[in-house]
Amino acid sequence: MRRIRHPAATGELVALAELGRVLAAATNLRSALARVVEHLEDLVGASSAGVWLRDETDDELRVVAATGVAWQGQQRARYRLGEGITARVVQSGRPVIVPHVSREPLFALPGARPRAAGDSSFISVPVPVGGRTQGALGVLLPFRADVSLAHACELLIVSGTMVGQAVRVERLVQSEKQRLQQENTQLRQELKERYDFRNIVGTSRSMQTLYEQMSQVAAVTTTVLIRGESGTGKELIAHALHYHSPRANKPYVKVNCGALPEELVESELFGYEPGAFTDAKTTKKGKFELANGGTLFLDEVGELTPGTQIKLLRVLQEREIERLGGTQPIKVNVRLITATNRDLETAIRDRTFREDLYYRLNVFSVYAPPLRERQSDILLLADHFVEKYARLHAKEVRRIATTAIDLMTSYHWPGNVRELENVIERAVLVSSGGVMHAHDLPPTLQTAEVSGTLPRVSLEHAVASLERDLILDALKSARGNVARAARLLDSTERVVAYKVRHLGVDPARFRPAAKHHSFVESK
Repeated sequence: MRRIRHPAATGELVALAELGRVLAAATNLRSALARVVEHLEDLVGASSAGVWLRDETDDELRVVAATGVAWQGQQRARYRLGEGITARVVQSGRPVIVPHVSREPLFALPGARPRAAGDSSFISVPVPVGGRTQGALGVLLPFRADVSLAHACELLIVSGTMVGQAVRVERLVQSEKQRLQQENTQLRQELKERYDFRNIVGTSRSMQTLYEQMSQVAAVTTTVLIRGESGTGKELIAHALHYHSPRANKPYVKVNCGALPEELVESELFGYEPGAFTDAKTTKKGKFELANGGTLFLDEVGELTPGTQIKLLRVLQEREIERLGGTQPIKVNVRLITATNRDLETAIRDRTFREDLYYRLNVFSVYAPPLRERQSDILLLADHFVEKYARLHAKEVRRIATTAIDLMTSYHWPGNVRELENVIERAVLVSSGGVMHAHDLPPTLQTAEVSGTLPRVSLEHAVASLERDLILDALKSARGNVARAARLLDSTERVVAYKVRHLGVDPARFRPAAKHHSFVESK
């Protein structure tokens, strides 16, 4: 048998469904609630409707949306819990029906009585949010003695539940947004501290020149070209320049031009429109747009193709880009920092790099010196990396042995600081006894090609070399005291003294007057 639905019930379901759509599609809760109260009027035939929500900070009620003349002028009013009908609904979590507003004593409280209420009926229902009443819905209806308000109250209870779910979602979104903002602020501060000039290790003359150049150019928006061999820290310099500039709180976008395939460089830098090429289904912003207002770092800029060089030159001249497949220019405000390990002057002579682009990029040039030109910084860097990786890998490495120091300072470091960092990390992992010895360093530092040693070492020579390292290290720890060095080696003073004489070592040079590499060894 077919069930016949009453037309009024169908209309109420349609109204509730429309109310749900309004709340689901809302991007702003306050504007959505303004539409909700209008739907509540139509749903129950009310002359006025309002929504009250509890303030999370002071636990007071405030009107967030209202319609009709009843609550006009009360949008800024606040009510304590228990003050008036609506506040008691929120406090108890139970709906209230007032058949005659004029006969209800609680409406006599200040601010509790709606304007122009007359002989009306009032219904208020709770708005539950996460198991707790966080607000109320209220409607004012013309008084009719022949009409029961129970059905209207049931409809409002359903509506209140829907509003409560929307409020819950909105508060979760706002809470997550606030958390992300705080996290973003914290991360930006950590990045600024991480890339502080003081964290760039080095006291050599070439590094002092670099610090001076960075201080001069950091606070302005000038285009910077960082030159230097691979592994000298060009990216670290670019980071430091950005986080000490007026754009520190704006985007920092980096692109390695040498790592991108030739056919993808332009789409990565400038973006593309749908249909620009076979797989271009949607619009994609390029790195220039993503960095708008901030800094764009182009690493290995010398690897750009001639076609991309022309487009980059136009961006620098016009301060605007065009996406691939696009026709409209897009204005961009970007500080450009570039880096290269190529000899651009030679590339210009070979016609592989545009001369006009070179002059645009080389407004302010910064030179990152190779490690072989800053020998005095090797021990500082080694000590820095030992601390870093000992903490990271939970290893106890208290000092670097003299033999390891001698080996590192005699090496020419073709991979520069990056190679030194990798060598120290490996040495920290394989070291034992709290000391990093020469034999903990990788074989690449000890082969004939890099250190001038013999291509083959006999067992006798290797044992003698290790014995020498241990004796020298013990003498240094004992400050030249042979007897104490013997105890450290679990040997006798006579045996150690004999070997010291045999090796031609003068214990006196290890006594306090001699300060060989003291800042590393005394750690």
